[in-house]
Amino acid sequence: MRRYEITDEQWELIADLFPPQVGNGRPFRDHRTMVNACFWILHTGSPWRDLPERYGPWQTAFNRFNRWRKDGTFTRILERLQMRLDAEGRIDWDLWCVDGSNVRAHAAAAGAGKKGEPESPPTTHWVAREAGTGPRSTWSLTVTEFPWPSTSLPARLTRRRGSSRS
Repeated sequence: MRRYEITDEQWELIADLFPPQVGNGRPFRDHRTMVNACFWILHTGSPWRDLPERYGPWQTAFNRFNRWRKDGTFTRILERLQMRLDAEGRIDWDLWCVDGSNVRAHAAAAGAGKKGEPESPPTTHWVAREAGTGPRSTWSLTVTEFPWPSTSLPARLTRRRGSSRS
């Protein structure tokens, strides 16, 4: 038994939830091996291409992970495990949650722009009002009301002409 791999007892709890291993041509890789591959990826945070060879081709594990996610296999596993914990009195439904405080994301996921693209304009107070945050909130204090200066050539020329006429 290696790290991140499920035991025989754990596998017996969920084995019947996976689709049957039928297919045309090449036989399917063992579901348990693919589950262990998924756990290895999820636990280590490594890219799929870095999956150890003992789990088979990374493409197979990746495709199986996506297929199970889309067809609801992972949802059925979670429901079964939750029902078992509930039957044993080991789960409090009022406190059940997923902690996402340590989920890492790429900078672009937070709204960062790509190289060479203009930056996003700063958020204005009307956005804070629409989001339901009051004017005294800490987040609202970081918002500016100044219009975003245009970096286009016509806007700069117009601004210069306008300021010299005043």
